[in-house]
Amino acid sequence: METLKFKTNIKCGGCVATVTPFLNGADGVEKWDVDLVSPERVLEVQTDRSPEEIAQLIKNAGYIAEEIA
Repeated sequence: METLKFKTNIKCGGCVATVTPFLNGADGVEKWDVDLVSPERVLEVQTDRSPEEIAQLIKNAGYIAEEIA
């Protein structure tokens, strides 16, 4: 399991509520959190999935996630 970080356009608690079912319902996602204070709105995900798969989950929820190396 690794921790992946993404810059997102998730801006508020309502946005977090929208992506919650997508991330909580995904196999291989152990834990996640969005830093709403950071200007980059950093999403950290502990997962066995690839960065591309996580980015696609966020896209399916209507948001953008760009991996931070």
